[in-house]
Amino acid sequence: MDISHILDDLNDAQREAVTLDDQHGLILAGAGSGKTRVLVHRIAWLTEVLKVSAYHILAVTFTNKAASEMRGRVEALVGTESQGITLGTFHGIAYRLLRAHYQDVGLPQSFQILDADDQKRVIKRLLKSHELDEAQWPHRQVQAFINGEKEEGRRPHHIDPGHNPYVRQMVALYEAYETQCQRSGLVDFAELLLRAHELWLKNPQVLAHYQARFKHILVDEFQDTNSLQYAWLRVLAGGTGKLFIVGDDDQSIYGWRGAKIENIRRFSEDFMDVKTVRLEQNYRSTGIILEAANHLIAHNQDRMGKHLWSAGETGEPIQLYEAFNEIDEVRYVCNRIETWCEQGGKRSDVAVLYRSNAQSRNMEQALIQAQIPYRVYGGLRFYDRAEIKDVLAYCRLLVNRTDDAAFERVYNHPPRGIGNKTIEQVRVYARAEQVSLWQAANHLADNGLTARAKTAVKGFVSLIEALDEQTTGATLQDLMIQVIGRSGLQLHFEKDTSEQGQSRLENIDELINAVTGFKPATPSDVSEEQAETMAAFEVNQYDSPLAEFLAQAALEAGEQQADKWDECVQLMTLHAAKGLEFPLVFMIGLEEGLFPSQQSQEDAYRLEEERRLAYVGITRAEQKLVICYANRRRLHGSEFYPMPSRFIKELPTHCVQAVRLTGSVQTYGQANHHQSIGQSVKFNETGFAVGENVLHQKFGQGTIMATEGAGEHARVQVNFKHAGTKWLVTAFAKLEKC
Repeated sequence: MDISHILDDLNDAQREAVTLDDQHGLILAGAGSGKTRVLVHRIAWLTEVLKVSAYHILAVTFTNKAASEMRGRVEALVGTESQGITLGTFHGIAYRLLRAHYQDVGLPQSFQILDADDQKRVIKRLLKSHELDEAQWPHRQVQAFINGEKEEGRRPHHIDPGHNPYVRQMVALYEAYETQCQRSGLVDFAELLLRAHELWLKNPQVLAHYQARFKHILVDEFQDTNSLQYAWLRVLAGGTGKLFIVGDDDQSIYGWRGAKIENIRRFSEDFMDVKTVRLEQNYRSTGIILEAANHLIAHNQDRMGKHLWSAGETGEPIQLYEAFNEIDEVRYVCNRIETWCEQGGKRSDVAVLYRSNAQSRNMEQALIQAQIPYRVYGGLRFYDRAEIKDVLAYCRLLVNRTDDAAFERVYNHPPRGIGNKTIEQVRVYARAEQVSLWQAANHLADNGLTARAKTAVKGFVSLIEALDEQTTGATLQDLMIQVIGRSGLQLHFEKDTSEQGQSRLENIDELINAVTGFKPATPSDVSEEQAETMAAFEVNQYDSPLAEFLAQAALEAGEQQADKWDECVQLMTLHAAKGLEFPLVFMIGLEEGLFPSQQSQEDAYRLEEERRLAYVGITRAEQKLVICYANRRRLHGSEFYPMPSRFIKELPTHCVQAVRLTGSVQTYGQANHHQSIGQSVKFNETGFAVGENVLHQKFGQGTIMATEGAGEHARVQVNFKHAGTKWLVTAFAKLEKC
């Protein structure tokens, strides 16, 4: 058998991982080390060499984009042998499981996915019905509590509030929320996984079936799994399934949303006969960048151990810019971007990374002033846009009349005369009778409302019923056109002649394009004996194409993804940058209290995650990396004089060059030398002389060590007796000569 197409393009470590025997595999894949290639070629090895049926393979990713990329690459490498592989996200696979076994998990056949925005609406209504002040009980806090408990596998009855009134109230809200969702046939994202896990635990025969089916389970980005996802995988693998997990403990940066770095660390303890393979050859960054990243992450304790290296060029040192303030910082970045473009570089090859979303404001303003096109990566996605959610809410009501969240969104949008008093009567009746808002509206339309209110409510009920009748048997495209037109949304948005109104109409047109190109799921092409179970798992025969489209839209809305890039600079948080790479990367705001964050400075566990985040940022750079920090920054309405981030000090000195706007470059920690880096300014016109003693209101007495610049750019380097050496802008520092 010729297996050269599987192995020839792999390095030694990748080949070792791909060709593992029938055992568990722990693949520690460093940044840029080709982890997707390993996963794809492992699937090829299983199907072509070990002769494992595609029916017995499950591959799990964290995003639909990653799943789509992996499926495409598998099909290109393996061809028809890949047909029948189950490949998708945790949530997508759990959704299909629940569709196939909705009766076993106690769900109605027409259950719908509740996205984060609609979950918020349900919780806000619960707070109101419990007469709780949202100022004291913020909906986001309640939402985080419920999702957090679900991700730990805990139902309300599992939580002992003890004598804590706060926890007792949270548990009561959690219980009321569950009741509401069950009555409405709604399932949130955390619930998808929890119900799927409970399906295993409560139905031994169902579990045995899937354990026999999925003999090989491959998991991408394993360091990002939470407690529930890991428990789900452990139960499914049982004593016979083989897990092949790929991850990097050094890139575990999502602890704040439930990811457990402990999962990858304990894997070898929880499973017998685990083979660990380290992928350390990096195909992305220069040697200097990798050396700096290795040196930084080595400061973390309890690492599993990995040292990135490259067979490529050494590259140039990381450049470190000490800005006067946050305005100088972003101006410098803009100047460097303009220089990059003048030298033939593309704007789309440039990324500006920051720790907090709030840091983007100054950067955006500077880019606008410099007329440099940019995009904030991770902004509102297509299915998150209000006009799209409005249309889909109408569609959800067509599929499931008991969907209270959808009812709340559209009952008076566009306005149709159903006022606050009327809808409150509907809500009160629904709570009292334990029925859906739709059922309550139908009842009150005939009993208990004023004549005007009855007319308005009946008009809405009749609209939905008429849409249901007219769209029965219609194509998805025709159905969507009917919903958009008959609901009044098209006319409503056409009234807005502004650019924003036009943008909404364009988005609605794109939604029609989306449903036109949507293909409902079909059973995979497998053998006759496999067809029955494949059909039950992959697609439920009672699902309508609209229900499938709504589920897919909700799943995609739950991911963090951006639109297709244009020729513009990319702005993003360090968290959003994971998995991406750029020739030129700027990391701004590297100051104590900002990065690492103030909250993490006294918490060793959180500080290590912040350091991993810095490691992720550094390893996004392919050719050039520029790190910036400011001596003075306005935060929360006040001026601060932060210290440079400890992460800067943890970089090896020979890998970093400190740059000056004067045209000089000072090697970090060494003597000065000169190199042109951009626009130069007048030198030594500050009004201060080297050796002068000065007094600063905050830092006390000090001595002038160096001067540079003129006018608003004039600044001096001062060695303070108690605060160390600092560069200060003379226009702001208010130095007094002693």
